[in-house]
Amino acid sequence: MSTSSRRARRARLAALAASTALLATACGGSGSGSAGAPANFSYLSVTENTAVKATLGTLSKGACATAQKARPLKVETVPQASLDQKLQLLGGQDALPVQFAAGNAPALTDQLYSSGKVADLEKKLTELGVFDQLEPAAVSTIRALYNGKVQVLPYEYNIEGIFYNKKLFAERGITEPATWDELVAAAAELESDDIQPLAASGQQGWPLTRLLSGYLYRSLGPDALKDVADGKAELTDPEYVEAAEQVAALGKKGYFGKGVGSIDYDTAMNQFLTGKAAMFYMGSWALANIADEAQNKVGAENVGFMPFPEVAGGEGSAGQYPSNVGLGITLSAKSFDQKTGDWVSCIARNYGSTALEDQGAISGFKVNTIVDDNNAVTTQIRETIAGSKQNVLWFEALFSTRATTVSQTNAAGLVAGSISPQKFMETVQAALDGS
Repeated sequence: MSTSSRRARRARLAALAASTALLATACGGSGSGSAGAPANFSYLSVTENTAVKATLGTLSKGACATAQKARPLKVETVPQASLDQKLQLLGGQDALPVQFAAGNAPALTDQLYSSGKVADLEKKLTELGVFDQLEPAAVSTIRALYNGKVQVLPYEYNIEGIFYNKKLFAERGITEPATWDELVAAAAELESDDIQPLAASGQQGWPLTRLLSGYLYRSLGPDALKDVADGKAELTDPEYVEAAEQVAALGKKGYFGKGVGSIDYDTAMNQFLTGKAAMFYMGSWALANIADEAQNKVGAENVGFMPFPEVAGGEGSAGQYPSNVGLGITLSAKSFDQKTGDWVSCIARNYGSTALEDQGAISGFKVNTIVDDNNAVTTQIRETIAGSKQNVLWFEALFSTRATTVSQTNAAGLVAGSISPQKFMETVQAALDGS
C-alpha cells in the first residue's frame, strides 16, 4: 500500500469519525438533559453473559441492599449479535438505560461517549472516592481500548488462552503445546483418535477470529494489529494472510467438528465441559462455567490453561496474553445521579469479592476480602494476571463497528472453506477502508 493511499485512508476515517459524532449529537442531544429520574437501576445485558447479572443480583440482596431499595435493579437482555443495533437505536432516541453492556466494537461506545451520552467514569468514580477500587491493569486495558478514557467498568478482567482437557491429553501422551506446530500436531493426534480437537462458536465468529489475532501477535509481534489501525500495514499483506491460512487449515482438517458455523457460544462451551472437545480458546471469564459442577462434567481438576503458543521465528512471545474487560459495562451520563452513584460506589467496593466468591469469576475490581479459589486453574490464572508484564488486544479491538461485524460474520466461512483466506482478509480490509 502506497504512502499516499494510506494518508487518504486515514483522512477518510477521520472524516467519518467526525461525521458520526455529529450525527450522534444531532440524533440525541448532549445526553445531559433529563425527562425525570429513572425509577429503576436498569441494566441492559447480553443473553450469553449470565455471570454479571447474577453477581449484581447477589449484591442487590446483600451489600447493595440500600441502593437496591432506593433504585431497584431491573435487567433486560438481548442477544450479543443484536447489541450494537439496540444501542444505536436507544442512543438515537436518547433513551439509553442507566447501565448497559458496551458495544461489541469499542468504536461504538467511543461514539456515544463523544456525543455526551456515556458518563466519564474516571471523573465520576473519583468524585465518589472509589476510583482506587479498580485494578490498575484493568484501567490500563480500558484506556488502550477507549482512546485513553475510562468509558467502561471492568465487571470482568480477562486474559485469554487455550483451556484444555488434561485427562484427554495425558491418556494420549500429549504434552502442553508450546508452539503452533506442536498445537497442530496435538490436534492431529486427537482427531486420529476420534476426539474433536477444538470447540468454537462459528455463530458468534469472534472465538475464531481470536485465533487469527493470536497467530498474528506471535508471528509479527504485539504491534501487529495496531500497525493495521495506523495504516502502516494492511490485512491483505502476505504475512497477515498467512495467519488466515493457518486458521483456515484447522477447519479444512475438521478440527472444529461438524457445522461450526451453526455452533453457538453455549454449545461450544458444553462441548468442552462434557469432554467432547479437547481444547477451547476462551477468556478467563469461562472460570465461572468451569467452577460450576452442573456444567463441568470433566471436573475442574482436569482443566488446564495454556497461553496461545509461539510461532517459530516469530517476533511475539507466549507471555504476551490477550487481555480484555469482557463486554465492558458503562453508564448513561443522563441518569448518573446520586442514587446511581450509590449503586456504583457499592459495586466498586464489593463486586470483585462477590464475583470471585460466588462464581469463581475474576473482575477488574479489587478483592477486598479473603476468598479461596474454587480450583487450581483459577489460582493459575489469577497468578498469571498478577505477573503479566505485557498484554495485547484481540483481532477486532481497533476496528470500526462495521469492520467488526464483517469480520465476525465471515469467520465461520473461513474455517468452513466457503471463503478463502485471501478473500476473507480482503473483505475485512475493505470494510476498514470504507468505515
